Amino acid sequence: MSRPLLITDCDEVLLHMVRHFGEWLDEAHDIDFRPEGGAFENALTRRRSREAVPPHEVWPLLDGFFRTEMDRQTLVPGAGEALERIASVADIVILTNLQDWCHAGRVAQLDALGIRHRVVCNQGGKGRPVAQLAAEHGSQVTVFVDDLEGHHESVASEAPGVFRLHMIAEPSIAPTIPAAAHAHARIDDWRVAVEWILARFRGEPFA
Repeated sequence: MSRPLLITDCDEVLLHMVRHFGEWLDEAHDIDFRPEGGAFENALTRRRSREAVPPHEVWPLLDGFFRTEMDRQTLVPGAGEALERIASVADIVILTNLQDWCHAGRVAQLDALGIRHRVVCNQGGKGRPVAQLAAEHGSQVTVFVDDLEGHHESVASEAPGVFRLHMIAEPSIAPTIPAAAHAHARIDDWRVAVEWILARFRGEPFA
């Protein structure tokens, strides 16, 4: 029988990104970054003009961050230890919404932080790749962790048998974002989340 499977996002789940993206925008582009509610569309403001950065310019900035600044990203407290515990009983796949050209950089970035698990890049909703990974793995129990409501809705639709945990590990934005309606639980601390995940793998009921 296959071991249980954890499919987890990376940014704002395993690694801090928002805070480091904001630092880089400040230093390199003279842009203020205030991502309240988790939305980037209106979160960037040019400091000199006080004008909002238009949405069509935001994605190239994100692209630039991942091309040159991934070394800035730091490990979320408790994430490394939690993955070690989970890896003793389950397999782990990191499903990250980055372009395919980022794959080698993401693998190297995580490896340098002691996280050595399969990495899969994805674009768009995560429901279909989660369903494919769960089917490929053949496990009776799969847990999905992500910070974005849209991905939980996608997984609920495409892979309804997968347990869904909503996590936002960045404390500067977590209080401004409500719990995902399509997730089974919301936990922002890995020290608590690991117990919830392991309980799902053991088949324990939950409210």
